[in-house]
Amino acid sequence: MAKKKSGGWLESVKTILYAALIAIGIRTVAFEPFNIPSGSMIPTLLVGDYLFVSKYSYGYSRHSMPFSPNLFQGRIFGSLPQRGDVAVFKLPRDGATDYIKRIVGLPGDRIQVRSGILYVNGTAVRREALGPYTVEGDGPRITVRRYRETLPPENGRPGVTHEILEATDDGPFDNTVEFRVPEGHVFAMGDNRDNSLDSRAMNAVGFIPVDNLVGRAEFIFFSVDGSAAWWEVWGWPFAIRWSRLLSAVR
Repeated sequence: MAKKKSGGWLESVKTILYAALIAIGIRTVAFEPFNIPSGSMIPTLLVGDYLFVSKYSYGYSRHSMPFSPNLFQGRIFGSLPQRGDVAVFKLPRDGATDYIKRIVGLPGDRIQVRSGILYVNGTAVRREALGPYTVEGDGPRITVRRYRETLPPENGRPGVTHEILEATDDGPFDNTVEFRVPEGHVFAMGDNRDNSLDSRAMNAVGFIPVDNLVGRAEFIFFSVDGSAAWWEVWGWPFAIRWSRLLSAVR
């Protein structure tokens, strides 16, 4: 009987180890969950969104694995993002902090912002006014302007269309120098343009090495507005943003 009990424990440990290895494998090569802690990507992503990032979209680097072990350099099966992708990457200055922004510049691109308008290779990106937008849940409640922005076409594909927010066209990052994206790097900006620390801040984020890309944001699988604490079970159904569940990230 004692031997049978010991064998049962051993089987349980094996099952747990197998499950852990499978989970790590899926997280490394297929999909990894992330949550949105700040409002830098509003209105595309809201604080409290939980999303899956595809790890295979740009190939694999050491940052594809848990804790980013320094096992190899470069990318395996690597490919560049499409201009307009929403991507997770490791912050260049520490190689550990996860950031999520929209890729607006590829290697060799010239990127500049003038009076709030994004310029790619000297051409102004089309921006269409959509009306006011009230930002909630990330600091004081404020009303800003919402626009539909269409990035330039790329390799025969139409430019990505997405929404951005602008509180003003004369903020600290609304007039920049022209940045030339180096080879092996990309340039990323938040959709909440006046509330985003991104590649425009060279001393904080700057150009992002392609090797630091973790993956492309694919879809939101869960979202909560923060109105109910974890122990307020009765409030959970009202805190869930049901309309955002299983919605694609664009």
